[in-house]
Amino acid sequence: MTDTEHTARGAAPMHGSHDGDGMHATATVRRDGAAAAHAEEPNRLLRALAPDDYEWLLPQLTPMRLRQRDVLVEPQRPITHVYFVREGVGSMLAVEQEGGEVEVGTIGREGFVGLPLLLDAETSSYRVIVQVEGDAWRLGADAFRRVLDERPHLRRRCLRYAQYFADQMAQSVACNRLHTLEERCARWLLMTHDRVHGDVFELTHEFLATMLGVRRAGVTVAMGTLQGAGLVTYSRGRVSILDRALLEGAACDCYGVTRASYDRLLG
Repeated sequence: MTDTEHTARGAAPMHGSHDGDGMHATATVRRDGAAAAHAEEPNRLLRALAPDDYEWLLPQLTPMRLRQRDVLVEPQRPITHVYFVREGVGSMLAVEQEGGEVEVGTIGREGFVGLPLLLDAETSSYRVIVQVEGDAWRLGADAFRRVLDERPHLRRRCLRYAQYFADQMAQSVACNRLHTLEERCARWLLMTHDRVHGDVFELTHEFLATMLGVRRAGVTVAMGTLQGAGLVTYSRGRVSILDRALLEGAACDCYGVTRASYDRLLG
């Protein structure tokens, strides 16, 4: 656990007596710690909360490391937790498709895993896995439902995120039908770059193939084209973004459409 997360969960040492002055000092330390954590919070839904809402929610959250290939949601099984992603990428997959799994949506620090719970459902038709490592806050399903009832502002933000995610999925359908493999690959790399710190991240051929809905040979061709143009390097499952502006130029318009939807609904 990082120092920031330790402080965020109210674990900073408290000093002083149990008289009025001591309790006031303790409350001040807690408020100051929560305020600092709020200002630095990577998850954009949580950072958009009012300070009082964030301070109230924080002790209920548990930090969790997201490791590549971790399964966060299984299809047709009860969703036990939601995950507010702080760094990394979750991938929503349609399973048992002809030819294998296909990605239908991407989840990062703009939102959370476990959308069906927001919509009063207990299960999902899709599997959600960790595609790029990172970390998240975890909250139990029952606690999440109570939070939604008690904190209307968080419910509204989560509902707006649900609309953004629906827009993202719809745009992905159009993208897969209309645009070239290289354009779609550039778009997905940009979406991943938006959700991680720095310009380097781990990404395997297998995951890229699932995301793009092609065989691994297709990934080799697409990444080779982007690498040959000097936009990225790709070696042994590690992607380095060399020129973000040129990569945006190589992507299809779907990236800009999805980004505009985010800005309109959640920016």
